[in-house]
Amino acid sequence: MKIAVCDDDSAAREHIVSLIIKEQIPDVEIVTFAGGKELLKSWEDFAIFFLDPEMKEVSGIDVARQIRQKQEESKSARSIIIFVTNHEKYVYDAFDVAAFQYLIKPVDEEKFSDVFRRAWKEVSAAEEQTKRYILVKKSGEQKRVYLKDIYYIESANKKVIIHTTAGTLESYGKMEELERMLDGVFYRCHRCYLVHMEKIASYNADTIRVANGDKLILARKKYAAFVRQYIRYAKDVGVVNV
Repeated sequence: MKIAVCDDDSAAREHIVSLIIKEQIPDVEIVTFAGGKELLKSWEDFAIFFLDPEMKEVSGIDVARQIRQKQEESKSARSIIIFVTNHEKYVYDAFDVAAFQYLIKPVDEEKFSDVFRRAWKEVSAAEEQTKRYILVKKSGEQKRVYLKDIYYIESANKKVIIHTTAGTLESYGKMEELERMLDGVFYRCHRCYLVHMEKIASYNADTIRVANGDKLILARKKYAAFVRQYIRYAKDVGVVNV
C-alpha cells in the first residue's frame, strides 16, 4: 500500500508519518510531500492521501479535486483522501471531493488509529474486489469477466446480457444462479436486473442509475430492502459513487 502525506508544515507531516508507522501495517510505503505543487508535479497513484486543506501555493482542496479528476478521466479506482486541518470549516469541501474523513490538528492518536484502520480496511476490500471474476461461456470458450468491470446483468429470455466497461456479453445462464453467486456485491433490483452496488450513481423510489448512464427499474416492493443493503454495502466496503 502506497500512502502520500502532503503538508507544508514539516512537524505536522512528520507526526502523521509517525502515527502511520505505529499502526505496523505490513508492506506500507510512505511518501512525503512539502506542498500540493510538489505532489502534483511528481504524480503517483496512492491508495491513501493525507492532505492539509490550508497549504500555500496549491491547497489540499485543489489537490483533492485534481486527484478526483484524474481518476475520473482514467476510470481508475478512487483513492482514499483524508484531510488533516486546523479548522472544521473544511468539512463541506471534504464532501465535495468525496473525502473519507478529516482530522483536526493536533491529531489525536486514538482517533487517528480508528480512521486509519477503517481506511486500510476499505483499501484492502477494494483490492480484493478487483481479483474476483465470473466465467462466461461464449462461442464454446470460457471467458473471464472481472466483477469490477460489470455495471449490471440483464436477463433476456434464456440468456443473460452482461453490461461491462468494455461493452456487452451475451451468454446462456440463469439469473437465480448469478444472484446466489454474487450476493452481497450485486443486488436483484428487478426480476430482469442484477446491479453492481459499486456502480450505482444514484437512485430513487423506482429507478437506479448506474455509472455508465443506464437506468434500471427498481421494483417498488424491493425499495426498502435495497436501501438497507446498499447502506450496509457502503458501510462495509465504502467504495461507492454517491
